Amino acid sequence: MAFLDMEREELERLLPGLDAALAAQPLMELESPSGPAIELFRKAGGPALLVPTANAGIGASPLQAVRVQRAVGARSPSLAVATTMHHFSVASLVEAAKHGGGFEWLLLEAIANDRKLLASGFAEGRTGQSILRPSITAKRHGDKVVLNGSKKPCSLSRSMDLLTASVSMADDTGVERLAVAIVPADVEGLSVRPFWRNRVLAGAESDEVVLCDVTLDHQMVVLTDVTADSELDSLHVAGFLWFELLVTAGYLGVASALVERALRRDGAPAHTRAGLVVDLEAAVLAVEAVARSMAEDEWTERTLVNALTARYAAQDAIARTAHDAMAALGGMSFIGSDEASYLASAATALAFHPPSRGRMHEQLCAAVDGRPLHIA
Repeated sequence: MAFLDMEREELERLLPGLDAALAAQPLMELESPSGPAIELFRKAGGPALLVPTANAGIGASPLQAVRVQRAVGARSPSLAVATTMHHFSVASLVEAAKHGGGFEWLLLEAIANDRKLLASGFAEGRTGQSILRPSITAKRHGDKVVLNGSKKPCSLSRSMDLLTASVSMADDTGVERLAVAIVPADVEGLSVRPFWRNRVLAGAESDEVVLCDVTLDHQMVVLTDVTADSELDSLHVAGFLWFELLVTAGYLGVASALVERALRRDGAPAHTRAGLVVDLEAAVLAVEAVARSMAEDEWTERTLVNALTARYAAQDAIARTAHDAMAALGGMSFIGSDEASYLASAATALAFHPPSRGRMHEQLCAAVDGRPLHIA
């Protein structure tokens, strides 16, 4: 079985035709802000990937989802980033449905049947700020909830049908807690502003989504037991698990596209090619090990620690393989096309996703010492 065959076969089984459709497009077309990648994903039924089969979805396992994201990342880095946010939002909605009032299951069926795309408005992008401190606030007004704030960057900002956002809202006792809001893209008070100014990953549509006095029915906001300083509940453990695995798999796919080009280059020494494969596949195996454990064991803070460990190890492996693959491809490849340099730049962007390694050093040390895990 050739490099990436297993992942591409999984993608073909679950989302027939998507890999061929992406492969038929020039890379830089897929990566442009107005490129076809997102609509190709929607047409192939991609929005239903993590929706349970009981809700008309595909019901992919964590291992299947990881392999799909790697295959997608190898074709279009921007699509891998954008769809990670959709899948993560769907997975969080599945978890919220276990504790909600029932509308979540109807929403999941609509996502699968109508191929709706979910953008993720969970906090990130503010240097030095905890990702458990949302930039969007929610206030109760009778049986309504009013939202204000913005999320930037927010992938799928222009293609989304719904926004799932982490918000801060007071409970009945006045304590500020985290909640998850489901916001229709066409609701009054929601707007999108330009934000992403880098051509790398521009196809992910990561602009700013602004909420100004957006009014929702209270059922569209699910209050959790988590405050910014508390231990994680099951909803947040599940959300972070899915996010870390899927985003890592997507970027491993981007690095895989670069390695695939180096493997095909005539004249690259065998020890160089083998080194690229060994380094990258070791990181992939670590991610897959966590995905397998998600299917077999209870999801706990230890599972999340393992996922973070695999993600940070993958960052190192991606940095090494991107550098070594570029060297193996040589100067003429760099001169003749910007695809390799684009992939190398895109692959290293995994380091910019939350939670950053620098903010998690103490938390990880505390967790392996037996104390509760806190996300910084």
